[in-house]
Amino acid sequence: MAGLIQRTAQSIDDISRSLWEGSSSAEKALILAFLIVTGLAIPVIPLVAIARVVAN
Repeated sequence: MAGLIQRTAQSIDDISRSLWEGSSSAEKALILAFLIVTGLAIPVIPLVAIARVVAN
């Protein structure tokens, strides 16, 4: 079970890093605006933060 959680966290971390680190400042602003406007920022941002901690 711990291995599954670790792999899931690593996958979430990989996706967030590929989206975030490969983006320009304008793209980052657009992504953040989309998350805030749709209300997805509330569950997504803490989930990604926790996944980064678990993955590392």
